[in-house]
Amino acid sequence: MENLIYSLNATVPVFAIIVFGYILRKKEFINEEFIKVSNRLNFRITLPLLLIQDLMAMDFKAQFKTKYIAYCALVTTACFVVIWIGAKLFIKDKSVIAEFVQGSFRGSAAVLGTAFVLNIYGDTGMVPMMIIGAVPLYNIFSVIVLQMESPVHKRNTNKAMVRQIRKENIKMSLIGIVTNPIIIGIVIGVALSLLEVDFPVMMGNTISTLAKITTPLALIAIGGSFEFGKAIEKIGPAVTGSFIKLVGQAIIFLPLAVLLGFRDKELMAIVIMLGSPTTPSCFIMAKGAGCDGILTSSMVVISTLFSAITITTIIFVLRTLGYV
Repeated sequence: MENLIYSLNATVPVFAIIVFGYILRKKEFINEEFIKVSNRLNFRITLPLLLIQDLMAMDFKAQFKTKYIAYCALVTTACFVVIWIGAKLFIKDKSVIAEFVQGSFRGSAAVLGTAFVLNIYGDTGMVPMMIIGAVPLYNIFSVIVLQMESPVHKRNTNKAMVRQIRKENIKMSLIGIVTNPIIIGIVIGVALSLLEVDFPVMMGNTISTLAKITTPLALIAIGGSFEFGKAIEKIGPAVTGSFIKLVGQAIIFLPLAVLLGFRDKELMAIVIMLGSPTTPSCFIMAKGAGCDGILTSSMVVISTLFSAITITTIIFVLRTLGYV
């Protein structure tokens, strides 16, 4: 019972705020513009500040682990490759392969990952290290599969034009990674940690106050953008992709993480990397690549809805076995 309470304490507050955001949207306390502004504020300012704050407090030289970052990168790559090959072999409707692959391997590691770990441990733990290993690859691999499998590009008979478009999109993706506020926040936080810089009290308190906005604002925005009606569209591949995102990857790679000796904060960040729901940014990228976005939006809704059960169960099992 103690382990179950621990697991519920880890997940229920996070999902309760998501439900609260959904209720606020239904009651028209918040609208679509609020959600857009909240996401932009979190992505560009509050989440980077939170990461800077926690990294500054970390002994980065002692806690930097090449093996951990390499594990996150290799697992992300393996998931992407296997899911893409499987989709090519087993999905009959080839027009949905791009959306299926992206939605199945790319989770909300930064936002929800930070929320979960912060709720459990009081800081972001090893989430920054996980982000370094996985998030840049999320962006690169998403661009690759969307450009290679986009139905718009497949219908375009001008091969030279398609190759040029793909080249430009990959270039823009790389630029986007370099200019990503979250990545920049991690770089700044690491530099300040290595230089052992301490902010003046007034500046530190200001950053701390802004950083505290991150989690509740992000979760309210996620809840506010939730649309149950989209969950039933393209239900077959949406359920399959959501299962892979929430359970399939975790079943395969969490035991490997345990065998490699990852525990507590390290393992919890890996849980989020493998088992977090499909990130809403997948929809934006899918639409930008010429996909209709229906499958992606369905996967976002279904995976977010059921992640409350799957993540709680995973944490309960790991807690019972003494790994977290």
